[in-house]
Amino acid sequence: MYYKSDCRFFRGDIPCKPHKQYGVHCQNCDYYQKIDYRILIIKLGAIGDVIRTTPILTKIKESHPNAEIWWITYSPEILPKLVDKSLFFNFENSLIVQNIKFDWAINLDKDLPAVSLMNSINAKKKSGFTLIDARPSPLDISAQHKFNTGLFDDISQENTKSYPEEIFEILGWHFNGEEYLLDYDNSIQFEIKNDGKKIIGLNTGCGARWTARLWSIDNWEKLIKLLQSNGYYPLLLGGEAENERNLELQRRTGADYLGYFPLQHFITLVSRIDLLVTGVTMALHLGIGLKKKVVLFNNIFNPNEFELYGRGILVQPEKECYCYFKGKCEHNEYFCMDYLHPETIFEAIQKLT
Repeated sequence: MYYKSDCRFFRGDIPCKPHKQYGVHCQNCDYYQKIDYRILIIKLGAIGDVIRTTPILTKIKESHPNAEIWWITYSPEILPKLVDKSLFFNFENSLIVQNIKFDWAINLDKDLPAVSLMNSINAKKKSGFTLIDARPSPLDISAQHKFNTGLFDDISQENTKSYPEEIFEILGWHFNGEEYLLDYDNSIQFEIKNDGKKIIGLNTGCGARWTARLWSIDNWEKLIKLLQSNGYYPLLLGGEAENERNLELQRRTGADYLGYFPLQHFITLVSRIDLLVTGVTMALHLGIGLKKKVVLFNNIFNPNEFELYGRGILVQPEKECYCYFKGKCEHNEYFCMDYLHPETIFEAIQKLT
C-alpha cells in the first residue's frame, strides 16, 4: 500500500481523519499537508506559565508554516489547537519524544525534570535550558539573561523585560506584541443577570503557595460595595480554594457567585466578564488570553515581567514590599497588601471602563 507518512494527518496506528471522513487514500487525497519541520516545546509549569508561553506559537508558524508542533506539559488541556501533539508529561510520553528526531527542541523551564528531558532529546537545534553537571544550565548566550534572573534577586529586580520579551529573546526573535493563544468553549452557558451593567470579575485568591500577596476579605468587601454603588456588576471568581472566601463575600455583599468549576468552564465564565481584577494567578493569564481588561495586584514580583497588551493597569501597595519572590510575608513592621486600598483599585477600574 502507498502512504505518505510525512502528512500532518497520518497516524500510522489508526486511519487518518480524511480517510475516516471521506474514504480517501494517500494516492488520491486532496487533504495532504506535508510536514517539513518538527518542533518540540517543553514547558511543564503551572497553567498560567503555559498560557503565557503560547505567543511563541504565532512566531513559529510565521517562520515554519509547515512545521509539526509537539508540546509536552503538565497542562495539555490548555494548549490551543495550533499545537499538533499535546502531551501530558509522564514516563510514556517522555519515552515517545526521546525517540523522535526533531528539527528544533525548545525548553523554557529550568526545573530538573524539564532540563533532564531536554538533555535526552534528539534535535538538530536546541534552545533554552538543559542539564549540565547535574544542574540546570543555559544552552547558549540567548538564554543567559533569563537564567541569571532566576539565580539572583538583585539581578531579577533590575530586569526591564517582560516574560514574552525574555522567551522571544531565548529563541532569537524580537517580541512584537504577539498575543496569548487560548481556545474556549463558547457553547457553555452561565446565567448572569447583570441587566446591562458591566461585569467586573473579582478573582479573590492567590494560591496557597503565595500568601504574601493575599488581599484581605475586608478590602474585597469594600471594593464590591464601591462597584455596586456605582452601577457595576461584581462577579466573584475562584477555584475550590477560594470557595469559602467567595461565599462569605456573597453573604456580606450580595455579590453574584456561581461557584467553582472545571478549567474549561472557568475559562468560558471569564470570557463573559468585561474586566478582571486579580493578583498574579492563573486567572490573570486567562484574562489576558481572552483579551480582557485587567487590573492586576502586584507586590512580590518585578512589575516589568507582566505584558498586559495595553489593556490593563498594574497596581502596587503604597508601602514598599520587602518580601521579593517570597511566598510568605516575613516583614515584621507591616503587611504591604494592607496598603493597597479599595479606592485605588476602583479608580483603576473606572479608567479602564
